[in-house]
Amino acid sequence: MKSDNKPNVCVVGLGYIGLPTAAIIARSGCKVLGVDVTQHVVDTINRGEIHIEEVDLDGLVRGVVQRGLLSASLSVGASDVFVIAVPTPFDKDHQPDISYVLAAARSVAPVLKAGDCIILESTSPVGTTEAIRDLIAQMRPDLKVPGLCAQTPDISIAYCPERVLPGRILHELTENDRSIGGITPRCARKAIAFYKLFVRGQCIPTDARSAEMTKLVENAYRDVNIAFANELSIVADKMGLDVWEVIKLANRHPRVNILSPGPGVGGHCIAVDPWFIVASAPQETPLIRTARGVNDGKIHHTIAKADALIAAHPAARIACLGLAFKANIDDFRESPARLVAATLARKYGERVSIVEPYASQLPREFEGTGAQAIDLDEALEECELLIVLVDHDVFRHVPLAERATKVVYDTRGIWPDQPKPDVEAEGLRLAS
Repeated sequence: MKSDNKPNVCVVGLGYIGLPTAAIIARSGCKVLGVDVTQHVVDTINRGEIHIEEVDLDGLVRGVVQRGLLSASLSVGASDVFVIAVPTPFDKDHQPDISYVLAAARSVAPVLKAGDCIILESTSPVGTTEAIRDLIAQMRPDLKVPGLCAQTPDISIAYCPERVLPGRILHELTENDRSIGGITPRCARKAIAFYKLFVRGQCIPTDARSAEMTKLVENAYRDVNIAFANELSIVADKMGLDVWEVIKLANRHPRVNILSPGPGVGGHCIAVDPWFIVASAPQETPLIRTARGVNDGKIHHTIAKADALIAAHPAARIACLGLAFKANIDDFRESPARLVAATLARKYGERVSIVEPYASQLPREFEGTGAQAIDLDEALEECELLIVLVDHDVFRHVPLAERATKVVYDTRGIWPDQPKPDVEAEGLRLAS
C-alpha cells in the first residue's frame, strides 16, 4: 500500500459488479485501471459512458473518467491492488465454471510485484481463492506466495464477495458489511486496509474458504425461501386461492415472513450460486437441490397457466410485460420472465408483443418469432391479454381504469385490485 494510502488499482471485469466497483474505488481517490475483454465496453467507459443500467452510475463514471481516475483497457497493467470481478457460470450439468477467474489470474500474474494484493470478488465455489494462489505460485516461482511459504509472503491473496441489490449497487457497495477472507490472517488484514478506503460498512476478517461459503449460503438461503413462496403459489392455484391474500394474512404472524412468489428465480446469483454448494456436496444438499427444482419448475407452471388463458381467448393479442430478472433493471441473466416470454413468442408468433422499458431491442431468441417490442401505452391500447412477468415501477403504476377490461395473468401480484376474469377457473384447470 502506498504511503499516501491511495494505491493504484486494477479491476478485471467491467460488468454489473466490476464497473460500479471500479467507479466507487476511483471516487475514493485511487487511480483505477478497468480491464475487460470487449472493445465496446472499453471504448464506452473511456468516453465516460456506461454499457449497463444502474442508478447514478452514469454520472459517477463520467466524473471519475473526466478527473483521470478511471480508464479502461483490454490488458492488465501494473498496479498495487488487483480486484477480479468476472463471471462464474455453471455448465449444463450445473458444475461451476471458474475458467474466467483463472484466466483473469493468469493475466494478473505476469505484472505482480512484491507488496501487491489480489482480491477475488466473483461468486465462486469453495476453494477458488486457493486455486488462484496455486496458479500464481506456478506462474511466478520468484514470488513467495501466502500459504505456500514459511517466510513472510511477497503478496497477499484474499476473497471478498459483494452483497448488492441491483438498483442500489452504488449505495450497497459502500454501506454493506464485507466478509473478507484471506489465504492467511495477514492477507485478510491487507485486504481490509484497502476496503476501508471506500467501504463504510464493517469489514470482518475470516479465512478465504469461509468467505466463499458465506456468499453461497446467503443466496441459497434466499433461494430456499423463494421456493417456499413459489410452491405455495402453485398450491394456491390448484385450490383456487389468492396466494397474495394468503401470504398477506400469514405474514401477520410475528414470526412468519413469507416472500413474494414470481414466475421463477433469475439473476446470476440466486439462480446459480446454490448449485455451487450442491456440486461440492451432492449427497448432503437435498433441500438446496429441491429448492432449485421448485424455482425452475415455477417457470414451466407459469408457461402452462399462460397457455391455458391464451387458449381460452384464441383471438386475443398478448402483451408480456417485462424480461428482466427483477424490477427496474436491464439485467436479463437467468431471467424466468425472458424464458416465459420467448416460449410464448415461439408458440404464438405475432400475436405476442413484448414490453420491456429497460431494453432497446429484444434478445436474439425472439428473432424469427414474429413477436415485436412495443411500449406500454401500445400494449394497453392494443392487447387484450396482459401477462405481468416483472414488477417494474412503470407497470405497477398503471391505474385500474386502463386495465379493468383486460384479461390479466399477474405473476408478481402488483395489481391486487384487478378484476378476476370468468375464464380464470377454467384456465387453472387446464394449467393443472
